[in-house]
Amino acid sequence: MQNVTISRLSRSGAVLAVTAAALLASGCTNTGSRDHANVVAGKQLFVKKCGSCHVLRRAGTKGNVGPNLDAALISARVQKQGDDALRGIVLDQILYPGRQGVMPAKLVTGSDANDVAAYVSQVVARPGSDAGLLATAVKSAGAGKPIAEQGGVLSIAADPGGQLAFASKVATATAGAVSLEMPNQSGIDHNLVVEGNGTKIATAIVKTGVAKASGTLKPGSYAFYCAVPGHRQAGMEGKLTVK
Repeated sequence: MQNVTISRLSRSGAVLAVTAAALLASGCTNTGSRDHANVVAGKQLFVKKCGSCHVLRRAGTKGNVGPNLDAALISARVQKQGDDALRGIVLDQILYPGRQGVMPAKLVTGSDANDVAAYVSQVVARPGSDAGLLATAVKSAGAGKPIAEQGGVLSIAADPGGQLAFASKVATATAGAVSLEMPNQSGIDHNLVVEGNGTKIATAIVKTGVAKASGTLKPGSYAFYCAVPGHRQAGMEGKLTVK
């Protein structure tokens, strides 16, 4: 999940697998209060708190820093351990990731942890798509309206919900001097880079606030993206057209 030390990442998949194996072998689960779980809130929290590091296909998250949860837990799903067993695995991993883990302990706690575990256990390693309220719980990444430069300022916000995306994948600007702005309210490190036609303009990396940079753009097509490792590869990029 977020705030992970990259040098220790190679161990995270093994930690999750060992945790899962131990719990399944012992029959022990830490399910919390199942009747009060809110899976819609759980999906929203998972995307915001965990999606920048983990792949979970039905949540639409593509973080490639931590283990792919669908791959890590598919064996438990195939063995038909059931949602309760999976929920216990996920909840224990959230609360007690272990000394060798790279994920901060108790990134979410209490009912929030219970909600996240309930959602993940319901959808992990399952085909198909979320339906009903879950289908609309989180906006599609980068699905906002095209962004246009205004008065020499091109403001491309990071997705506030924690997805590895900008508010839109499409932007336009007028040739000439430009001030780049990237509002970021996600609590996840991001920056904004515009590159093409021999030009590269990059803001600083910020977790919360507005990153800024300035430069000059010629007419043509440019890519804009986040340069934090793994973010562009996960889909945090778009196309800028300058006329």
